Amino acid sequence: MFKSSIIKLGLRTPLPNFQSPTDDKLVVKMNIEGEEMRKPIRLIAAACRDMGIGKNGQLPWSLPKEFLFFMDTITAVSAPGKKNLVVWGRISLSSCPETVFPLANCINLVLSRKLTAVPPRAHYLCKDFGSVIRLASEPPLCHTVETIWVLGGTEVYKESLAHPWCDLIYLTDIMAEFDCDVFFPKFDRNVFRKQKGFPGVPDEIQEENGIKFQFQVFKKEA
Repeated sequence: MFKSSIIKLGLRTPLPNFQSPTDDKLVVKMNIEGEEMRKPIRLIAAACRDMGIGKNGQLPWSLPKEFLFFMDTITAVSAPGKKNLVVWGRISLSSCPETVFPLANCINLVLSRKLTAVPPRAHYLCKDFGSVIRLASEPPLCHTVETIWVLGGTEVYKESLAHPWCDLIYLTDIMAEFDCDVFFPKFDRNVFRKQKGFPGVPDEIQEENGIKFQFQVFKKEA
């Protein structure tokens, strides 16, 4: 459905030249288009007690219910025809089971400075996070993309957290210790506040395969 493309650093569609920027109808049109172009950036991950999220390119735990919640969250859209732009690091994409593809309602984008061609299962390749934002906020995808979901790894999470469009962090608390070599970055919990009773997110502690975990959402306070 989507043609694979490499989005190169610095590529940008020129903005049209408006002749009368004070015209009321034009101002309204610009405001509507601006709102359409702006997309919420949301991070999703599961982290153990020391904020570890992976080991040797794999999850250190087996929690099917947690993975199902992850899948349901990133594929949810508000209306038919809408899509989510799912941003993967190179290792994150390769570690995801092939059986989950294609992802419903998703456009897969890989963020990597090493790759030179769009990898299997992805629709786009970007070299930097700025190119991701341009792709999502300019035609043709600006009319289709609803949410930008960031799936890691660490550097991708860091860049996403720093962007002003980032509003939510879905971070499952794995209540156990695991040996990890990849970690979720630290974030200011006075800026991103833990929510209670967040819509669609169970509050109670879950347990599966002898491991307790709890879904959490942190919302950026204005």
